[in-house]
Amino acid sequence: MSVKIKIKNIVTHEPLISGEADSIRELIESAVSSGADLTLADLSEADLAFADLSKAKLSSADLSGADLSGAKLENAHLTVAKIDDADLSKSNLSCARMLGARLVRSNLVEANLRKAALTGANLAGADLESANLSEADLSKSILFAANLSRALLPFANLSGAFLCGAKLILAALSATDFSRADLSAADLSQADLSGANLAGARLNGANLSKVDLSFADLPGAELIAVDLSLANLTGANLPGVDLSGANLAGANLTGADLTDADLRGANLDGTNLNGANLNGARR
Repeated sequence: MSVKIKIKNIVTHEPLISGEADSIRELIESAVSSGADLTLADLSEADLAFADLSKAKLSSADLSGADLSGAKLENAHLTVAKIDDADLSKSNLSCARMLGARLVRSNLVEANLRKAALTGANLAGADLESANLSEADLSKSILFAANLSRALLPFANLSGAFLCGAKLILAALSATDFSRADLSAADLSQADLSGANLAGARLNGANLSKVDLSFADLPGAELIAVDLSLANLTGANLPGVDLSGANLAGANLTGADLTDADLRGANLDGTNLNGANLNGARR
């Protein structure tokens, strides 16, 4: 049964769109398909599960607490949108523009964010387990204590991102750009970081046990008291890296460049240093 539904502007509180519809989902889908501008729309707590919102104009909209599970949001405009505590599990956000958006504590489990633009977005405490973030731009984003376990991030840009305390267990991070990112106390155990760029990154106290860092680039990175036990660092580039107090037990550093590295207090029990360049390294 159709009812009169009004969607208000979050600033003026005046009606932005209104109409007769069976549900808010139906009204919003109709508005989006007609090209309506939903900038600043108040859609907090809205039930938009499985809605088709492709190319929706939702910049600065309030979608906090909304149910967007399974929703189609390809190429949607969500710049500076507020999407805190929302359910976006299994949603399709590929190529969406979400610069500066807030997704604090949101559920993005198994979401598709391939090639999404998330520069400066706040995803603190968000659950991104098994999400697809390949080629996404997360530069300067906040991912404090976020869960990215088993997530796909190959060729993603996380330069300057804040990932302190984040979980990236078994994540696919090959060729990912983590330059100048803060991964302090993050859990990256068993992750694939082969060929990743970690230049100038902070990894102090991080768990990197059993990770694949083969041929990764880490010049100027901070790895104080990091756990690299049983890690694969074959051919890794580590000149001038601070590995003081690190656990490198059983790690493979074959052919790695450790020129001028600080290895004082590091655990090198069973470490394979065959062919490694240790010129100027301090032990």
